[in-house]
Amino acid sequence: MEIEVIFKIAAIGIIAAIVNSLLKKSGKEEIATAVSIAAIIIVVFMLVDMISDLFVDLRTVFKLY
Repeated sequence: MEIEVIFKIAAIGIIAAIVNSLLKKSGKEEIATAVSIAAIIIVVFMLVDMISDLFVDLRTVFKLY
């Protein structure tokens, strides 16, 4: 696994946590929740892309298609 992906996911989590706490302190809980959900969706899309690449590699290795 590439270490860059882990750093990207960690950076997204840290930025989302900081923005979330700032928004909650300013009384905008709804927007803070939306930021958290957006961060989760971004990470899930990154993981789906990685899983897709994994399946392509598995097909190539085992010559399924």
